Amino acid sequence: MNIAVNTRILLKNKLEGIGWFTFETLKRITKNHPEHTFYFIFDRPYDQEFIFSENIVPIVVGPQARHPFLFYYWFERAIPKVLKQIHADLFISPDGILSLKTNVNSIAVIHDISFMHNPKDFPLIVRKYYHYFFPKFAKKATRIVTVSEFSKQDITKQFSIKSDHIDVVYNGSNEIYKPSDTDKILRTKKEYTSGEDFFIFVGALSPRKNVANLLLAFDLFKSKTTNKIKLVIVGEKMFKTKNIHTVYSNMSFKKDVIFTGRMNPKELKNLYGSALALTFVPYFEGFGIPIIEAMNCDTAVITSNVTSMPEVAGDAALFADPFSVQSIADAMIKIYSDSNLRNEFIEKGRLQKQKFSWDKTANKLWESIEKVLND
Repeated sequence: MNIAVNTRILLKNKLEGIGWFTFETLKRITKNHPEHTFYFIFDRPYDQEFIFSENIVPIVVGPQARHPFLFYYWFERAIPKVLKQIHADLFISPDGILSLKTNVNSIAVIHDISFMHNPKDFPLIVRKYYHYFFPKFAKKATRIVTVSEFSKQDITKQFSIKSDHIDVVYNGSNEIYKPSDTDKILRTKKEYTSGEDFFIFVGALSPRKNVANLLLAFDLFKSKTTNKIKLVIVGEKMFKTKNIHTVYSNMSFKKDVIFTGRMNPKELKNLYGSALALTFVPYFEGFGIPIIEAMNCDTAVITSNVTSMPEVAGDAALFADPFSVQSIADAMIKIYSDSNLRNEFIEKGRLQKQKFSWDKTANKLWESIEKVLND
């Protein structure tokens, strides 16, 4: 079979949640199924690290699709031509965007539909594109894949899609994330926080990640306790970050906040493994990969009590209301002051993390692919 894949989000050193899903699943699927030919469709010159096996044929088709107008041109004009040329039996889109002008069977991976619930978090033109087209993509898809039961129910309700049309394929965690030894912890703290303990946040700096409320909660935590604890923010600016800057500039303890920018997994694993706890409190997530990454590093987790995060964290995290600065601060105080509670969540995390791996993700995605190929 000829399987075409939208791989425009495979960008070297710029992988976020959807990018990691794409990278990790395709790496396994292409190697495990040499009987099929996979056509990776890029919108710009690609890095050779994304050509995982000999049965991959890379295709570069312009223009670079990084704006809704270009999304439309790339998917509605360029993609149909490619699919016709290669006689595609299936088109897979890991970011959920499909071509409406092709009759090729399609799988849309729709990780979440936060734009339906929090439209103001997105630039106006992006918001309009998503609102108009994603219901059409959902109905066009031969099958839909999503990353949590929460997202499945949300897509079913918002887009009036039958639930048996949607497969849940949980995310995994990079195998590089493992517990740090004492020496590594000491060296990491010395490098990043002058030897002090710290909370860590990992994620793109966008409104739904709720970094502004996390900063306010950290300020409140510091005002109620006497300590030298730091807050390390790992992630790259995306859009609408003015509120983060405003809150940060008005903090009483902003000298204790460290912004590292984006980090690769080799660097990030040391920070995860050295942190007092992950403080990951978005108000909307389709999954929340940092939760599992932290658990793999034997790090306690504070996360939100909404959307998919209770499903992913199970009983292995301390939950907070992401809309309440007081609730987040209280959770930080509990984790900081109670080592027994912290260790309890670490132990539970060792069990919870076993539910998730990229091998399992790839296998479940392949099951969805087979449902379409064998139909």
